Amino acid sequence: MEFSEAIRRRRMVRNYRAAAVSPEAVERIVSAGLSAPSAGYSQGQSLVVVTDARTRRQIARLAGESRYSERGFDPWISGAPVHMVVCVSADAYRRRYREPDKDAADAWPVPYWWVDGGAALMAVLLAAVDEGLAAGFLGAHSIPGLSRLLAIPDDTAPLGVVTIGHPAPDRRSRSLARGRRPRSETVHYQRWGNDA
Repeated sequence: MEFSEAIRRRRMVRNYRAAAVSPEAVERIVSAGLSAPSAGYSQGQSLVVVTDARTRRQIARLAGESRYSERGFDPWISGAPVHMVVCVSADAYRRRYREPDKDAADAWPVPYWWVDGGAALMAVLLAAVDEGLAAGFLGAHSIPGLSRLLAIPDDTAPLGVVTIGHPAPDRRSRSLARGRRPRSETVHYQRWGNDA
């Protein structure tokens, strides 16, 4: 698939068919996620891959999927055959930046582990589309107890769960009705305010 097509087709999907995802596709998606950039090559991103149905149902329960379904939505978290939990470790960056070639352990105007975690997240989302699959995302803030359930270490923070599977018809988010902001408000050339 061409990159432009993957970008165009990428959207947050919240319903999946029961069909399994091949282990080979899962591994290619994992490889893409771990190929994302990391500041100083700190490699502080990690993925927890969950395919066990019982564990996926537990994640759905922690996320309050039943309340979501009561509002007329499909049970998308438990229904996704694959969950990829994108995680970051600030400590990995701090350790890396204490090394002699960096020597800047506390110079973090931006916490780049979050930036790099976002890059890994986008790589996973696009890799799923490239595999002919669909993906959605639920932030970890909506899943209390996720770290405990998956035994994620204290020095590692989950960003959230990427649900992956074969798409089924789903209810689109009402947020889409807002449409995209005009390019004149979001793209600036040479300096802020220049849109041409």
